[in-house]
Amino acid sequence: MTTSMRSMLILLLLGAAAQAQQPPESPKLVFAQAQKALAAGDYAQAERGFREVLKMDPRAAAAYANLGVVYMRTERNDAALEALREARKLAPGLVGIDLDMGLIYYQRREFSSAIPAFERVLKADPGHAQARYLLGMSYFMLDDFGPTLHTLEPLWNNEKEDLEYLFVMGVCYGKVKRDADSRRAFEQLARLGGNTAHVHLLMGAAFIDLSQMGNALNELEKALAADPKAPLVHFNLGVVYQRLGMLDQAGKEFDAEIALTPGEPWSYENRGTIYLDQGDPERALDCFRKALALNAKMPLSLAGLGKAYVKEGKPAEAVPYLERAVALQPDSANIHYQLGQAYLKTGRREEAQKEMAEADRLQATQREKLEERLTGRLPAPKVPQ
Repeated sequence: MTTSMRSMLILLLLGAAAQAQQPPESPKLVFAQAQKALAAGDYAQAERGFREVLKMDPRAAAAYANLGVVYMRTERNDAALEALREARKLAPGLVGIDLDMGLIYYQRREFSSAIPAFERVLKADPGHAQARYLLGMSYFMLDDFGPTLHTLEPLWNNEKEDLEYLFVMGVCYGKVKRDADSRRAFEQLARLGGNTAHVHLLMGAAFIDLSQMGNALNELEKALAADPKAPLVHFNLGVVYQRLGMLDQAGKEFDAEIALTPGEPWSYENRGTIYLDQGDPERALDCFRKALALNAKMPLSLAGLGKAYVKEGKPAEAVPYLERAVALQPDSANIHYQLGQAYLKTGRREEAQKEMAEADRLQATQREKLEERLTGRLPAPKVPQ
């Protein structure tokens, strides 16, 4: 062996020995490096780092929580929820975990699941404005107007220049017959927004919610005049005409909205409903399929498919769609009734009777709630704990 070869061998051996003597990286160091990668937007490196931490310490709640954030930012929400649930098991008192879970459910429009998460945040931190705002909006999306007001009213001073906030407050005040407060919210909205398509659209949508179709039509026509291509104006005009029984005019408005915003499923759904009402199940089927291709979890489109198949004399094909619709919206008396009818037409009498009974029960409950609202006997607001 030559001197140079011997020297190289010694250097290699010394290097290997030195490497062997180096202590392994600690979980704290790896976690810090992963956090740095997360802050820099290097999500692949951050994910590898947090996973490495969990190999070293399977009970590292912060690693699970941050892994959840990585998944959220890379739009892997199912994986994010799984990681956040693990984090919450290990550290149930960390507010950020519940907030992130609530945000995922909110973005997925799963408001019933978002509410408990935001409530836990407020229980731990009553002054958390973001959680309060999103909790109130979640109640609103479920038509729970009393709890919406109870939750959002404390934010008035901070949010009174937010147009969407004013829209929600105006609608909710109107729903609970606080008319002066409703006018105050809408007047503030109009002052801030000015004569713009967006403001007239919000006002029109608010009047639809309050069943004031004349006022809604007036505002939506102003929105259309301000911007003929403004998204959702034609959609809301379609809703007004649909509720007034002017189905041909409603259909034209939904067609116009589809031409402007073909990637939104709601116009296809409403257009399909009109085709059903006009006795055209074949074209209705096409619309409902298009809606579900954009969003597979639309119970009214699933129910519409089922109803259209029944009208075509194909109840067996209707049943799976109606069952999926019931699973997504179990509190709908109408969908339970339609499913019962489909069961009956396929000879499944016992299942049909159960669905009919559930439809009757839900209708009775809805009548009681309507009577409470008409007589002013609203349920006590649900206070976030």
